Amino acid sequence: MRKEKLLNIPAIRRMPTYLHKLLKMQAEGRSSVSSTELADYMKIELIVVRKDISLTGISGQRRVGYDVNELIRYIKNYLGWDEIISGVLVGAGSLGTALLGYTDFAHYGFRIDHVFDISPEKIGRDIYGRTVCDVNDMAACFAGNPPEIAVICVSNSAAQGVADKLVSLGVKYIWNFANVSLQVPPHVVVQREVIAGGLAMLSVRRKQDRTENDG
Repeated sequence: MRKEKLLNIPAIRRMPTYLHKLLKMQAEGRSSVSSTELADYMKIELIVVRKDISLTGISGQRRVGYDVNELIRYIKNYLGWDEIISGVLVGAGSLGTALLGYTDFAHYGFRIDHVFDISPEKIGRDIYGRTVCDVNDMAACFAGNPPEIAVICVSNSAAQGVADKLVSLGVKYIWNFANVSLQVPPHVVVQREVIAGGLAMLSVRRKQDRTENDG
């Protein structure tokens, strides 16, 4: 069986939302949470929540639910967020800058150590405490120790070249925000984020609702 078929992708995508709710509850001093409460928050069926949480290996208590702190630990462990994940970002434009300013990465154990760009106007600038370096200096910055994850936020035309360079330097996991399908070796994993996909879903729903109302 191929590795990717072992992954419950919908459940994995829901885990950060569970974690967000739990961290908020933790900050409020809550000690326990029921699967019913999480289902109401997520607006999904109770059985789905129970199946999702069971993937983490935690066991709840009847009529009590789950210990909030313990469930946070189990979810982080399941997602691999219980240890620091080193990362770099290539492309210090609007989207790249926004990601650098996303403080919740700290909750996920994801740390962007270096930022690269090709523009002379951006190189040398400080963005959220990180100095933008020349993309041509990646090899020297890595010094034979490539990051675990590389985030690509460059133009579609430049994305493949950036990916090729990252792969040649030993990067095995790429988070791609460019709207292009990257061609990489079989041992490299690419997670492609298509921002327009969410807009497409909302637009289709809007169109359907207007059609029904007009009818």
